[in-house]
Amino acid sequence: MRVPVELRRSYRLLNHGPVVLVTSAAGGRTNVMPAAWVMPVDFEPPLVAAVIAEGTATRELVDASGELALSIPPASMLDAVYEAGQADGRVVDKWARLGLRPAPGSRVAAPLVEGCLGWLECRVVDRSLAGKMDLFVCETVAAWADDEVFRDGEWRFSEPDRRTVHHVAAGRFFLTGDARVARAKR
Repeated sequence: MRVPVELRRSYRLLNHGPVVLVTSAAGGRTNVMPAAWVMPVDFEPPLVAAVIAEGTATRELVDASGELALSIPPASMLDAVYEAGQADGRVVDKWARLGLRPAPGSRVAAPLVEGCLGWLECRVVDRSLAGKMDLFVCETVAAWADDEVFRDGEWRFSEPDRRTVHHVAAGRFFLTGDARVARAKR
């Protein structure tokens, strides 16, 4: 079940570096694209940095709206995630083609992707590096997680198909591994 995540702790949804699906909406259009270069950068306000390439349909919509959403897909969606990066959202309706289901965001117009493990709704607060590096800094204004795999501020993966994925290159991905707790020597 999708439950709210405290904004100050929303960085925990991304801190382990998963691939996300970036969604955007403007002018009656929506799009979805995968991104591996998304990371938390601050707690208060909760900020994330996302690289969104110039010339993409997602970039056009983010530039127009100043908003985006990040959905964290499970391994069971891997083929759709990869294919979403191969198709041009100006030419094809990726939602229909890939069988992805949009859900309304609570604070932004960009849709959330149903079936994911976590969601962050974001507003762009700094685009000063967008022209040079395609980098957007966004404030998280709402965050959610599937309480089956994210509880008490921690990921608790069990089934392989319900783990997050990490992009390496050329269609190769890793699944999030097993958690280990470090102990400091005293």
